[in-house]
Amino acid sequence: MRYLVRDRMLAFHEEAWIETEHRERLYKVNRKLLRLRTTFDLVDTQGDQVASIVKKAFTFHHTLLIKQGGEVVGRISKRRFTLFGDRFKVSLQDGRRLRVAGNLWDREFDIQHEGTTLAHISRRWFSIRDAYAVDVMGRQDDTLLVILAVCVDHILEDSREDG
Repeated sequence: MRYLVRDRMLAFHEEAWIETEHRERLYKVNRKLLRLRTTFDLVDTQGDQVASIVKKAFTFHHTLLIKQGGEVVGRISKRRFTLFGDRFKVSLQDGRRLRVAGNLWDREFDIQHEGTTLAHISRRWFSIRDAYAVDVMGRQDDTLLVILAVCVDHILEDSREDG
């Protein structure tokens, strides 16, 4: 299944919509700017909160926590020193460890578990900040894999702003 994440460029606060490949809106990602830590809320079309993404303060690596129902279900952080492309490590509450690896131009990423690709994130056919596609290979963990794609995008954006 293919999902599209579309950023609203001229909004007062940062906002993005996650849609299916058929342009059906599923979730809205709201970034709360007036807080000490950066928080993103993933909200469905009825306005119910599905998940929160919280940037951990004071860490050496860019680290984001994924919360559902107030409970941390995952953690993603960017490895500081890599020679070829960006790499992220993901720890999930159920004990799984995922790997996110990308190319040098931050255009293509794969989310993998034990050598199996679970999802592919691509900006190849889209403009720089307009949209990106998330191709989920199976039907399990769709929402989590899309949330990880949003995390990767925001960690990379923070890295660009810092550097």
